[in-house]
Amino acid sequence: MLPSLIVLVLILLGVLFLFSFIPVGLWISALAAGVKVGIFTLVGMRLRRVPPGRIVGPLIKADKAGIEVSSDKLEAHYLAGGNVDRVVDALIAAARANIPLPFERAAAIDLAGRNVLEAVQMSVNPKVIETPTVSAVAKDGIEVKVMARVTVRANIDRLVGGAGEETIIARVGEGIVTTVGSSETHKHVLENPDAISKTVLDKGLDAGTAFEILSIDIADVDVGRNIGAQLQTDQAEADKRIAQAKAEERRAMAVAVEQEMKASVQEMRAKVIEAEAQVPLAMADALREGKLGVMDYYNLQNILADTQMRDAISKLGGEQSSSAGPEGKTK
Repeated sequence: MLPSLIVLVLILLGVLFLFSFIPVGLWISALAAGVKVGIFTLVGMRLRRVPPGRIVGPLIKADKAGIEVSSDKLEAHYLAGGNVDRVVDALIAAARANIPLPFERAAAIDLAGRNVLEAVQMSVNPKVIETPTVSAVAKDGIEVKVMARVTVRANIDRLVGGAGEETIIARVGEGIVTTVGSSETHKHVLENPDAISKTVLDKGLDAGTAFEILSIDIADVDVGRNIGAQLQTDQAEADKRIAQAKAEERRAMAVAVEQEMKASVQEMRAKVIEAEAQVPLAMADALREGKLGVMDYYNLQNILADTQMRDAISKLGGEQSSSAGPEGKTK
């Protein structure tokens, strides 16, 4: 009795293991949907560590939509790191919209990191990209702020290697700056905003990108600052500072020259005082050596006293003349 029970348990465990390793449910679902997938193919997917549900489900979906794709291609795309379900959805959407999209191109777009389903949807329903406010200056120096809306459609053929939305925004901004900068006055831009759209569209800005520009619409145009006047003010302020710096430099040089002259005068005064201090010594030497007599010395002193008296009288006369009125009377 006991050996029979053990054998029954082992058989039951073997059956459970077999059904867990072999996706019998997926095989039955594929047969019911009319998709020919061998049981050994599903076992091979298990051995290659590919979830059979990730392959059988999209394969059934593609077969029902009339898309011819093999399980080997789907499995290879999964092993390459692609999103099998999204690629199959993109193929179905492209077929419904009559957009030629082979599986190889869709797989390449998906492996390139782009959302192939979103690209197909954008081909059917174009997307509007709103640029940030672009500031440009017309020739009269007035700033003009422009915001544009760019309607783009995905280009399936250029999705691999094509530039993204950032490039479109940058090129449109460059076209706006060029157009506004070539305008004579800002009033011309305000009166003809469609000129910006025409100029930008004529430049072929979608070259090398993953999109096709359908239209460029100017959403808003505002007048900003008077850049020309501000630049002139800044230039005048800079010239003023330069002039002040040069004046300060000249003043510093004049102060330096004045200090130098004062130093020279003080040096000369010091030499004169030193020379005057040598006079009594020289006179003493002359008296001692007999080169100068006593009477000569007294005459020299009298001459000096007379000179000092005359200087005092002249100074007193100058003060009296400065205090006299127009008729010579003292005020």
